[in-house]
Amino acid sequence: MGYSIGALLVLVTLTLLVPAAVKVFAVTVFEYEKGLKYTRGRFTAVLPPGLYGVVPHFTTIRKVDVRPTFVSLSGQEVLSSDGVPLKVSLAAKFEIVDPEAAVNKIENYQTALYLELQLALRQIVASSPVDDLLQKRNDFGKQLLDITSAKAKEMGLRLLEVEIKDVMFPGEIKKIFTQVVKARQEGLAALERARGETAALRNLANAAHLIERNPALLQLRLLQVVGQSSGNTVVLGVPPQSGPIPIRTREAEEVETQHPLPEKEE
Repeated sequence: MGYSIGALLVLVTLTLLVPAAVKVFAVTVFEYEKGLKYTRGRFTAVLPPGLYGVVPHFTTIRKVDVRPTFVSLSGQEVLSSDGVPLKVSLAAKFEIVDPEAAVNKIENYQTALYLELQLALRQIVASSPVDDLLQKRNDFGKQLLDITSAKAKEMGLRLLEVEIKDVMFPGEIKKIFTQVVKARQEGLAALERARGETAALRNLANAAHLIERNPALLQLRLLQVVGQSSGNTVVLGVPPQSGPIPIRTREAEEVETQHPLPEKEE
């Protein structure tokens, strides 16, 4: 009987002490987060932003940032379809739309997304010539987005953008490619010069035909040029049958001004 009373006292004491020993902690899930609630280790709910109480060793809340995030792949060494070695860098923007899938169904969703983008990049570059990669960079970004979107969705992610940042060549290939581009630009410049010279010759030919039909145009043009400038000496050819041409000097004009000639009577 004494043993039963002692056991009862211990039980009552434990009943009174255990609730006092249990502590409840507050966890805040912010506006840009979602909370994953686990009860005794099992996932039970996705929590919206708010303040929650957590009992240690019984309830756990894991917070997941759902803001858009960037992942970058730099210096991926790949071969184009025409055998040119390249280093390609890309950037992808994504967000978490299903926190449960992103955390519970895969160990590290960022690493998994990185690998999916890497495989898709190698697939696209290996099937494309280097000229297309340089000229259609935006199109390849869209292809990468289409290829990896389904895989990302399985991981609870949504891909927003995928863009190729850089396409780099090894030293020797870069030098050769630079020479090719330089030669191409020089050819285009020579073509433009030839077009300009052709247009100038065409204008000269038209002017020659015009002067041939109207010789007086040349003299008019000469007078326009002389009139627009100063300090020129003009030599005029006078036919032999013409009479003397009076030349008025500055001194003669001054004398005439001081001593005007008398007017003739009618």
